[in-house]
Order: sequence, then structure tokens, then C-alpha cells
Amino acid sequence: MATQHSRTAARFMMAPAVFLLLVWMLVPLTMTLFFSFKKYLPLRGDSMANGLEWVGFANYVRFVGSSSFWPSIQATLIIVGGVLVVTIVLGVLLAMLLDQPMWGQGIVRILVIAPFFVMPTVSALVWKNMFMDPNNGLLAYLWKAFGGTPVEWLSQAALPSLIMIVSWQWLPFATLILLTAIQSLDSEQLEAAEMDGAPVLARFWFIILPHLSRAITIVILIQTIFLLSIFAEIFVTTGGAFGTKTLTYLIFQRVLESQNVGLGSAGGVYAIILANIVALFLMRIVGKNLDA
Repeated sequence: MATQHSRTAARFMMAPAVFLLLVWMLVPLTMTLFFSFKKYLPLRGDSMANGLEWVGFANYVRFVGSSSFWPSIQATLIIVGGVLVVTIVLGVLLAMLLDQPMWGQGIVRILVIAPFFVMPTVSALVWKNMFMDPNNGLLAYLWKAFGGTPVEWLSQAALPSLIMIVSWQWLPFATLILLTAIQSLDSEQLEAAEMDGAPVLARFWFIILPHLSRAITIVILIQTIFLLSIFAEIFVTTGGAFGTKTLTYLIFQRVLESQNVGLGSAGGVYAIILANIVALFLMRIVGKNLDA
């Protein structure tokens, strides 16, 4: 057991890292809060000395009063929820498939995981030009081959298209976590259930899925943190049009239109509030599996 002296030494050694981490988080947060109450227009040539006019909560009222605010919240939650559903469902199926013995199993696993290492901008460009282009995209040729009219994905089905693109990026991450969890499952349980005559769906529902609950929880928590700040895919594909303007993209757009850093900072505070609400919801509803 650790003694009082060893615990004190451990805290002393960890203190510099904890201090740097707190500074790294608190300084940007403090500056964001500070600028959110100011009218700061550096893009118009205002300097820090004469460009910081106190406006109180005017930036917050102006940002939330925008007609795009609540639709951006809705679009953010739809994209996050859609990607989570797709990656978890397909991730479980892929993980179970990759767990089966097959020829070239190592190569197949590498190919499945590879999309996770592609930059979001690059993957969005690939999907936009090679797959979803209504004239020369692969999906357009498939539609024409079956006698159908090509779909203009990024305008007629913008949100589903974005969910598809982002899911393609995050599916390898979910698959890797779930595959690791499946490989830790005691095979004797499955063999005993099979010998007792339990059907495949029953074995999956009562043995495999409960065993994956903690891994699924981790996937949901980690992906949600990153998906709430999705930006590059929207910037490259739709530019925020056709109902795809998320809260992060709205902040970017408002700063460019008004050239007011204070207004963007107020939007950033709203984004922090939204992230904390979602995190608290997940920790209460889903995070209970971590204590099981």
C-alpha cells in the first residue's frame, strides 16, 4: 500500500503537469469570457487599446436573437445523434465480423481502421467530388446504371450526406474500441449458450451486447466531445447551407460577417454551455455503465 510519503511525492511530481493543464484550459476560457462582454473589432483595425468597448450582455442577446441560432443547435444535435447511431450499429457489426477468422485478417483490419487517419478536409473533398458529385460522382453513375436520376446529395439530402461523411471517418474508431471489447469476451459463455441451443440473436442480445455496454459508453462519450465541434466537413461541402449550419459554423460565420470577436466569443460561451449540458446528460444516462 502507498504510504503518506509516497502519495505526497506523487502529488508533487504531478503538480507541474496539472498546473500547465489548468493554465492551458483556463487562459483561453477566461479570454473568451472577457471578450464576450466587449465590442472588439481587430479585423477592422481596432487595437487592444481602443477597440475594447464594454457592451455587457449585448453580444449574448444579439447571438441568441439570430434566426439561425436555434436551427444551428438542432442541426448540431441531429448530426451528433445520427453519427453516433451509425457508428455504433455498424461498429458492432464490423467488430463481430473482424473477430471471425478469415484470410488476410490483419490486412482487412488495417483497411477498416485506415479512414480514421484521413484528415477531415481531405475526406470531405473525396466524398464531395468522387462520390456525391451529381454529374461525375460514383453514386451518380450507379444511379444512372439502374435507370435513376442522380441525387444532388449536398443540396437535396445535405444532413444525411454530412452524417454519412462524418460516420465514415469515425466508424474505424468505434470498430477498434468494440473489437477490443469483443476479444475480451469469455468464449466459454458463447460455447455454453450454443450447446444449450440458444439462437444467434439470443446470444448476441443477452451475452455480447451487455458485454459491449461499457465500450459503447466510451465510444459515445469520446465521439460526442469531438462531434459537437464539427466544422471542416461543413466548410468544405455545404458551406453551412441547406440546413447544415451547426453552432460551431454559425460562430465562424458571425465573426466573419460582423468582424466582431466579442460576438464570436459570446457564441463560444453558448457552445461551452451546450457541450456541458450534453456531457451531463450522457454522464447521467449513459455513463452509469462505467460504474457497473
